Amino acid sequence: MNINTVNPSTLQITDVRFADIDGAPKRCTLVKVYTNQGLVGYGEVRDASSRTYAEILKSRILGENPCNVEKIFRRIKQFGGDSRQAGGVCAIELACWDIAGKAWGVPVWQLLGGRWRDRIRCYCDTDSEGGGRDMGQALKERMARGFTFLKMDLGIELVMDVPGALIAPLGYLDYMKKMKHVVQTPHGSIDPRAMRGEAYDLFNTAHGFTGIHITEKGLDYLEKYMADVRDVIGWEVPIAIDHLGHIPYEDCVQLLRRLEKYHLSWAEDVLPWRNVEQWRQLHAATTTPLGTGEDIYLKEDFKPLLESHALAVVHPDLLTAGGILETKKVGDMAEDYGVQMNLHMAESPIACMAAVHVAAATRNFMALELHSVDVPWWGDLVKPALRYDGGFIEVPMRPGLGIDDLDEDLILKHACPDFPPPWTPTKEWDHEWANDRRWS
Repeated sequence: MNINTVNPSTLQITDVRFADIDGAPKRCTLVKVYTNQGLVGYGEVRDASSRTYAEILKSRILGENPCNVEKIFRRIKQFGGDSRQAGGVCAIELACWDIAGKAWGVPVWQLLGGRWRDRIRCYCDTDSEGGGRDMGQALKERMARGFTFLKMDLGIELVMDVPGALIAPLGYLDYMKKMKHVVQTPHGSIDPRAMRGEAYDLFNTAHGFTGIHITEKGLDYLEKYMADVRDVIGWEVPIAIDHLGHIPYEDCVQLLRRLEKYHLSWAEDVLPWRNVEQWRQLHAATTTPLGTGEDIYLKEDFKPLLESHALAVVHPDLLTAGGILETKKVGDMAEDYGVQMNLHMAESPIACMAAVHVAAATRNFMALELHSVDVPWWGDLVKPALRYDGGFIEVPMRPGLGIDDLDEDLILKHACPDFPPPWTPTKEWDHEWANDRRWS
């Protein structure tokens, strides 16, 4: 398609189609939004989400001009929600920005006000078997590849098999171990096929309601684990931690106080994000910096946490926060409170490229997550291929998201067998509607 022949003012959305792939590093739903002038925009539903969240939006955007991104977003944002429920809204929003950038011949970061930086620092979540020194070696390998920022998991899953490390209702830990297959898939993903019934209830029990507590033995083990990590990687490189586990506020206090001496960049999602008062109290109880945000939808739900002055870091995922512009607004609001923004990202290169544009245009941005560094074909899903050189991604100069095309052969090779073939027509969603007004 020659973008020079496009008339932005007469563009119309004509179709929306999907492709579901496995292992990138998780299950991803890729989205194509088609127009009457041949322009195609790329979006993505959040990892391990339901494509239905996007399918139901098709009838609500057909015939609309995709360059009216904010108008479309405000029309459909009521269909989003916390965590994966926002996946459809965000996917459509990304695709519209991609089309708008292509239509006007400029990168998306230019439409967001311009760029603060030419390349984006990345960090990668890191998995490892064994003890702290094993994790340290895994992180050391990341550093050898050029990564200048690190993150790892540190939580009760490390002491599940250590006798006397945890207190819980009798039989509860055994039950959790029995259900481990739900979450112990490659790259820390959740198997959505298994997240049903009892498994769903188990892993969605709020932190303070599990009855799990860490003993002194467990605290000693986790502190030693962190000490071993630091011993291997040194003290110069920043490192963050994630996934303490579903433990109550009081245990978070004890553990984070133990970890203060290791000078973490932040401890992520240690409490349910809605428990604003607990976050405020936790901030007052420890000098370990706190961060959250990957499951928060829209800037208004970030505001109470920022007003509490509990956070050192906001950590939104574009595919939950509301898409490109809403995430930029979250970052700008965080700057007003003196809070740094990092970006969660565990999806395909489409979501990654969208995050790169937001990161480029947001002054208080620090680092973008890459969950896919161990997936050799990941960057080749898009054309031109996405590369991270020395732990950085170059900010694209190409129009839109900077994606000319997708590698359809690669998509077909990794297509998820539980879904229709890639880009199957979706006419059954052309006329889906309801009287879903928000007020009368």
